Amino acid sequence: MLWSLHFLGNDCTVTTTDVPQRTSGARPPGRPLSTELSGQLVAVAMDILADEGWGRLNSDRVAARARAGKAGIYRRWPTMAALARHALSTTTLVAVPEDTGSLTDDLCALLRPWTHALTREERAAASLVGAARHDEELRAGLDEALVHPLAAAVRELADREAARGRELPDERVALLGQVLQALWLQRYTSFGTAPMTTAQVEHLVGDVLLPITDPERATPRR
Repeated sequence: MLWSLHFLGNDCTVTTTDVPQRTSGARPPGRPLSTELSGQLVAVAMDILADEGWGRLNSDRVAARARAGKAGIYRRWPTMAALARHALSTTTLVAVPEDTGSLTDDLCALLRPWTHALTREERAAASLVGAARHDEELRAGLDEALVHPLAAAVRELADREAARGRELPDERVALLGQVLQALWLQRYTSFGTAPMTTAQVEHLVGDVLLPITDPERATPRR
């Protein structure tokens, strides 16, 4: 899967506290974990990521806000990156739109959230984009929460178009997904930028995205 993080900024240096690592998939020892506390810790982590950024997420701050012990955090997640990844897994960053009857309107519906400010969950994800260039756990979290769902949404829109009688070449579907992914990540990292208007989304779809699916609509090369 293509990542477009190499041209996006927002690198951040993070200092973490070394903690004992446990084998992936191993159950934490001791009594059963409280589902209520787990949810509270995830909510606190999401708030910190959304409002303060990845660089401010650490076990001391999470424990203090959740009024919990640090041991309770590390029984659930061996690192802050693992906690951030889990927090992302609890949200939906890409929603497949209802079938509108046309690829143009489907794409506009897919991008309709771009006409609103970033949600809390999107701000949390945005805070991880720079650091994910250097952290496999964070990169996996963004893959699971954004990259894979977006690719699935694009595939669904292409399948709908095929059912309408217009089969899109696989390479064109892949390119459409790559461009959308790059634009999605760019939106996450363009802090302070006002949301797009509905007209701007429609122009983006008509002038940039649709020509990808239909080379004959693209501007001829000179």
